[in-house]
Amino acid sequence: MQISLKPCKDVTTVNTDCLILITDAALSSDLAKTVDAACGGAISQLINRGDFKAKIAETLYLPTVSGLKARRLLVIGAGDSASLSDSNFDKIIQASIATPAAADCKDVSYLLDHISINDRKPTWAYQRISQLLVSSSYRYTATVSKPKPPLSIRRVTLQGANTEANRQVIQVGSSIGKGINTACELGDLPGNICTPEYIASEARSLGRKFESVTVNVLDEKKMKQLGMGALLSVSAGSDQGARLIVMEYNGGKKGTRPHVLVGKGVTFDTGGISLKPGAKMDEMKYDMCGAASVVGTMSAIADMDLKLNVIGIVAAAENMPSGGATKPGDVVTSMSGQTIEILNTDAEGRLVLCDALTYAGRFKPASVIDIATLTGACVVALGKHASAVYSNEDSFAQELLVQGQLAQDRAWHMPLWDDYQNQLDSNFADMANIGGPEAGSVTAACFLSRFTKDYRWAHLDIAGAAWLGGANKGATGRPVSLLCHYLMSKVGS
Repeated sequence: MQISLKPCKDVTTVNTDCLILITDAALSSDLAKTVDAACGGAISQLINRGDFKAKIAETLYLPTVSGLKARRLLVIGAGDSASLSDSNFDKIIQASIATPAAADCKDVSYLLDHISINDRKPTWAYQRISQLLVSSSYRYTATVSKPKPPLSIRRVTLQGANTEANRQVIQVGSSIGKGINTACELGDLPGNICTPEYIASEARSLGRKFESVTVNVLDEKKMKQLGMGALLSVSAGSDQGARLIVMEYNGGKKGTRPHVLVGKGVTFDTGGISLKPGAKMDEMKYDMCGAASVVGTMSAIADMDLKLNVIGIVAAAENMPSGGATKPGDVVTSMSGQTIEILNTDAEGRLVLCDALTYAGRFKPASVIDIATLTGACVVALGKHASAVYSNEDSFAQELLVQGQLAQDRAWHMPLWDDYQNQLDSNFADMANIGGPEAGSVTAACFLSRFTKDYRWAHLDIAGAAWLGGANKGATGRPVSLLCHYLMSKVGS
């Protein structure tokens, strides 16, 4: 999708398949008045008649208009406030895509300069609309003989100030949108295609595409040499070998400490010997969405040429039951040297992550964020709307909350108190891998915290946010946007 900027000198001469105007019922902006006058008062007549009340995201579609060079006009309600909330702006932009697409429009133009968003800089709207437009173009096609038709919209013109700042944020928004689509594609692929080696091949492709990215993939032999007994215990029952995938993006000054992202990449989770119920087990292909978000984020920051050093680590494995699978009661030794009694083989995400987090320490990181579809308890606590944030520094958690709000990819700070740690006590190892039925998301984070004492660390439990079930089943690409905003905030710091 091509997104460009163009100053709107005369709205009547904008040549497009569909012109999109955002307005209140009073047509209070000069731009809205001009469009209405050019149409012979058609908009105001429909408002006065009660056919269009200009409620938030309400649409009025005029397939034929006189007085405008545009072939169609789409009017979208902005409600009664002089300034929009960021969430209402999202609703408006999402509503603006369906109608032109249904009319098979190839080219659309948005009138944006009169739009104000609460507590947001003017550039925010340009970045956000670019991200939403690009991410809306995602279609899953890999295993469908007759996939949904692609989004018809190919060219978008944002009628606004053609400034360097606006051009830059459009590029940023487009890059984030593409990163979200990458994460969605990886998440939606079935487990028989998206194996640990498949994720590794996608990472290698990223390295070939961008000179700033180098990729190193560790196989099970190398991981065994490094003492990654926790990670390898998860893949022990599978015919698919585990992979530790390391992507290094060198966009900042040489020698500057990198920020590290660590993604859980369990490409299919049966639960192992602690077998999951059959209902909805197909959705366990999404247990690698943390890894998908890391690949998507690395792709996005490379595409936007972010001036920062970032390392993405993916711990990829398949959790299967077999004669060689890890059993409840087994004790394994992690890369850190700490021993773990595995009381439940379905609590495997923390096992692949703990060794990856230990490995991350060798890079002397400025910060580390792990991203994982880790616990059903997180879904119970927060549902699909927010990711859970845990951190060994409250200030770090607060940074992520702020960037999540800015990215419209929200998170919520959860407790990481020592009070919960004794739930992980074991009579036969340094710790157990589960902490009992209470506070499951918290005790999972407590487990990970034992491997992150040497650096600034945060954990994102995205079990509720990473995909949708039911009729709209599919990956969401979260939290790529949050991660990109966090990394962008660290440039120059």
